[in-house]
Amino acid sequence: MTLSLAARRSALSRFADGHELDVLVVGGGVVGCGAALDAVTRGLSTGLIEARDYASGTSSRSSKLIHGGLRYLEMLDFGLVHEALQERRLLLTTIAPHLVRPVPFMYPLQKPAWERFYVGSGIALYDGLAFGVKSSGEVPRHKHLSKKAALGLMPSLRPDALTGAIQYHDAQVDDARFTLELARTAAAHGAHVANRVAMTGFLRADASDPQSSVIGVTARDQMTGEEFTIRARRVICATGVWTGEVQSMLGEDIAPLKERASKGIHLVVPRDRIDSQAGVILRTEKSVLFIIPWDEHWIIGTTDTDWTLDLAHPAATSADIDYLLSTVNRVLVTPLSRDDIDGVYAGLRPLISGDESDATTKLSREHVVAAPVAGVVLVAGGKYTTYRVMAKDAVDLALGISAKKDRKDRDKDRDREVEKAAGPPSSTTDTVPLSGAVGWEWLSERYQMLARASGLPEDAVEYLLSRYGTLTRELLALIDARPELGEPLPGGEEHLKVEVVYAAASEGALFLTDILARRTRISIEARDRGFEAAPHAAALVAPILGWDDAEVARQIDIYNRRVEAEMSSQTMPDDASAQSERAKAPDAAI
Repeated sequence: MTLSLAARRSALSRFADGHELDVLVVGGGVVGCGAALDAVTRGLSTGLIEARDYASGTSSRSSKLIHGGLRYLEMLDFGLVHEALQERRLLLTTIAPHLVRPVPFMYPLQKPAWERFYVGSGIALYDGLAFGVKSSGEVPRHKHLSKKAALGLMPSLRPDALTGAIQYHDAQVDDARFTLELARTAAAHGAHVANRVAMTGFLRADASDPQSSVIGVTARDQMTGEEFTIRARRVICATGVWTGEVQSMLGEDIAPLKERASKGIHLVVPRDRIDSQAGVILRTEKSVLFIIPWDEHWIIGTTDTDWTLDLAHPAATSADIDYLLSTVNRVLVTPLSRDDIDGVYAGLRPLISGDESDATTKLSREHVVAAPVAGVVLVAGGKYTTYRVMAKDAVDLALGISAKKDRKDRDKDRDREVEKAAGPPSSTTDTVPLSGAVGWEWLSERYQMLARASGLPEDAVEYLLSRYGTLTRELLALIDARPELGEPLPGGEEHLKVEVVYAAASEGALFLTDILARRTRISIEARDRGFEAAPHAAALVAPILGWDDAEVARQIDIYNRRVEAEMSSQTMPDDASAQSERAKAPDAAI
C-alpha cells in the first residue's frame, strides 16, 4: 500500500461520505501513527488525519535514539527504563529491524575509582533490565575500558578528559522515516490516512450541549480549503505539544492534562570532524549530552529548556548552539566551530507538567491517557521509544479498557479483560512488522545480487536496504524503468534521485519541504541546507504532483525562505528574537 495522491483522495472520500469510523486518530506523529496501526490491526475501521505532514513536529526532531534512558535510572524510574528496553528489543528484532540498529556508546570516566563503581553499577543495571526481558540478545553487554583502550576507540578525546571509560550499546533510528512507515503500514492494513487535513473542532451528539459525547470531528483539507465532517465512535487525539489546543476545543472547563513544551536542539557535523568508533555520552551541569554516530555525520545534542512560543516552528538560538559547542569542546582534542556545522534542528518535547517551578529536565518522561469527554481520548507525554505502549494505552482506553497504575500488572490484567470482553481483540502490534521489514535480513545478505541486477554500486544498494528494507525492490524497479534515477541527487549526493520520486509517488510527500526535510535528510545534512538540491528535486516530482512551472517556483521559494529564516534565527541571542526571525518564512503546511 502506498501513500499516493490517489490513496489520499480515497481516504478523503471515505471521511466525507458520512460513514462512521470505529476510531479516528488525530495527529500524524509517531504516537498517532502507532495508534492508527494498533486500532486497525484489532479489526477496527480506522482513520488518521494530520494537519501538516507525517512526523513534521517532534517525531522528526528527536535525538534519533531508541533507548531505555540511562539517565532515568538516576531518577529511580526503573519501570520506565524497563519498559523502554522491552520496546527497544521489539523494534530491533520484530517491528523494524531494517530501520532500527544497535549503536555503541562510551561513557568517559573522569573521577576516582568510585565513579567507575557508581557508573558501572548503573550501566550493569541497565543491561540487567534489558536482559531481563525475554530473549534480549540483540545488543552486546557493556564492558569496562582502560584509558588507553578508550582513547584507541576514540582518538578525538582529550587524554586529560578521562581516566577510563565504560562502553555500552543502545539503538538508533531515522525518526521521520520510521513514523512514515508506521502510517504506511496502517494504510496497508486498511486504515484511511491523509496528511494536510486539520481538525477544526469536535462533533457533538447534541450540538447545543457542550458536555455531550463526541461523535466525530470537523476538518479542513489544507490543500483545497474544503471543509467536511468525519464521523467516528471514538476520537483519539495524539497531538503532542498541541494537546492544550485540543483541550480548548473541548471546552474551557475540560483540561485533564497539563503539558509543558521543552525545546531540544541538535547539531549535525561531518563524520570526519570527530575520530571515533563509538558515540559518547557526557554528563553536564543539568543533564547529559550525546555525540551520536549518524551515517556520514555526527549528531550532537541536546538542550532541555522551556518553550512558550510558536509550537509549529521552534527555533534554535545562537546561545543554544554555543552551549552545545562549548560543552562538547571540553572533551575534544580538536574543538568544533560553527564552520563545522552542516545542520541544526530544534524540536519540542511534550512533557506532562507538575509544579510550574520544576525544571524541564526534572519532569517525567512517562505518558498519560485521559478520556475527559465520552468519545474522546487524549494521549500525551512519553518518549519516542515507547510510542507503541502509548498507542496501545490510548486504544485500550478508547475501547473502555481502563489502565491500572501498577505498570507491572497492567498489561497482564488488561489483556485478560480484553479476552473476556465481547469486543475487539487485544493489541497485536508487538508482533506486527512495519512495511519493508519482512524478509529484510534475507534480502540484505544478497545486496551484491541486487547490485548486479540493477547496475547500481553495491554500497548504493546497501544504503537503500538500510532505509527502505524490502521496499528497496520498488525503488530498483523505478531505476530499471528510468536508469537516471539511480544517480545521486545534485546538492544532496548522499541520496539518490529515485528517493525523491518515490517520496512523491508512494510516501505521501505533497510539498518540496516534505521531501527535503523528512523523506530525505538533506535539510539537516547538506552543507547548504538544500538550496542546490531544491530545484532538482522539484523538477523530478513536478509531473507526479501535477506542478506547473509557477508551482515549481513557488515550492522552491517556500523551501528556500524556510532555510533562510532558520539560519537567520540561529544567529539570534534568545528565543523571542529567534522565533521572530523564523516566523518570517511562509509556512509550508498550508
